[in-house]
Amino acid sequence: QVQLVESGGGLVQAGGSLRLSCVVSGRTFSTYAMGWFRQAPGKEREFAAAISRSAGKTYYADSVKGRFTISRDNANNTVFLQMTNLKPEDTAVYYCAARTTAYASGTSGRIQDYDYWGQGTQVTVSS
Repeated sequence: QVQLVESGGGLVQAGGSLRLSCVVSGRTFSTYAMGWFRQAPGKEREFAAAISRSAGKTYYADSVKGRFTISRDNANNTVFLQMTNLKPEDTAVYYCAARTTAYASGTSGRIQDYDYWGQGTQVTVSS
């Protein structure tokens, strides 16, 4: 049983920063490529950032590029999303997801490519 638990969400003013964490348990973390997605009220879930198994490759949605940084700590089974210069439109529930892949450098922004999901953490950015 693979479990993903996100933390680090909260309320922040526009221009501020937050760091999300996601701890993965149940399987060998380094076998998963990881991603962060988000879902705003009344909108579909969308891709934010992804990182390969080896952490050698990252991939970002245009809307967060230059402001968000995804990273991972394979020794501690954790993936992070550092968010800076936050905007009100970043308000959403943020989900961590794990993707089983044979490719050490593979990343994906497609929801259907991910096998396991966390419960989400709320991020609210006030103007």
